[in-house]
Amino acid sequence: MTTEYTYEGTRKTAEIGGVVVSWHEAGEGDPLVLLHGSGPGVSAWSNFRHNLPVFAKRFRTIMPDMPGFGASGLPELDEFYATLAARRIALLLDHLQIESAAFTGNSMGGAVVAELAALHPERVKQMALIGSGGLSVGVFGTDPSEGFLRLFEFLDDPTRERMIGWIKTMVYDHRLITDELVDERMRNALADGVIARMKAIFGAMFNPTLRKGVPPLWTRAGTIKTPTLLLWGRDDRMLPYDHAHLANRLLPEVELHSFSRCGHWVQVERKSDFERVSTEFHTR
Repeated sequence: MTTEYTYEGTRKTAEIGGVVVSWHEAGEGDPLVLLHGSGPGVSAWSNFRHNLPVFAKRFRTIMPDMPGFGASGLPELDEFYATLAARRIALLLDHLQIESAAFTGNSMGGAVVAELAALHPERVKQMALIGSGGLSVGVFGTDPSEGFLRLFEFLDDPTRERMIGWIKTMVYDHRLITDELVDERMRNALADGVIARMKAIFGAMFNPTLRKGVPPLWTRAGTIKTPTLLLWGRDDRMLPYDHAHLANRLLPEVELHSFSRCGHWVQVERKSDFERVSTEFHTR
């Protein structure tokens, strides 16, 4: 029988490094940290809540809202966002008295996990990266991708129509785009301060001043020896599948698993397959 977990029943908060951090936690065993991606209305709960019951059976599963997302506060953006977020996740591990953990990161969350593995390799036992940024570089597609274009359109004019346009680039099967999903994302995205924080975060990601002195993560891939599983939807329109191949070539300890008829949200569209493959990887 699958345990039912609720938002409030799993949610914890603490002030860490001068900023309120919110996370969800369930299960016992070796720690597994799930880091969500970016996008309007995203949070740890919206990204991974349907996967939580499966992982909580095997792991002490921790799902943080990354800095500026969900219910976590946004610290001063005085450095490249992925680096800042990686340092903040390390502080959360310290708060939870976890020396090292397995990680699964989706999209931007994958870039944050990989940055943490580069900065503090002893903190990351292994990492499963879903359609990850940072380590991936497009070979054939245009830049920015269709998914990023729809995302930035929504941030400039946050209408329901543009939200639907963005979600359509996230999934292969548009039957998954229900009114309930769109309503939830709109409600979260239009909450006080969310759009402003999103713009600030993307500004910190692309600000050339903040990026100065921070070599692109993919140029450091050869130094990241953390065992890595790349998970990619073949029909991803946010970070298209061809992005996977450079990371697959450069990372020393890596394997790649692709999913047909699947977009950027592998954990949603191929839920049971994602859970099976990533659990096998994390329990070796």
